[in-house]
Amino acid sequence: MVVDALPERCQYQDDGCEVSPSCLRCPLPRCKYDDPGWLNRRAREQRDGRILRVWLEGGTPVDSLARRFGVSERTVFRILATVRHKVEGGHAQPAGSGLPSGYEPIQ
Repeated sequence: MVVDALPERCQYQDDGCEVSPSCLRCPLPRCKYDDPGWLNRRAREQRDGRILRVWLEGGTPVDSLARRFGVSERTVFRILATVRHKVEGGHAQPAGSGLPSGYEPIQ
């Protein structure tokens, strides 16, 4: 005999998580429990994008970006280096007077 495993016959309590109070009404395209690293990667990518936008808008120094976003200077350098590799010819530069102090272009 096969036991019916359909949701109609299961005791399911829709507790949600910190993202949404209900799994069935969650705005995420993927459940954080199905892929635990996905939510962290998405948050990190969004943070990196914000750091890059601020840097491109005004050439904010790396140490200021690190303090503002609560990351290390090394993390800011890594974000900028990653983007420079992706941009055609490595020409991503902030508005204003060139690269932030202490930033060396990647050869």
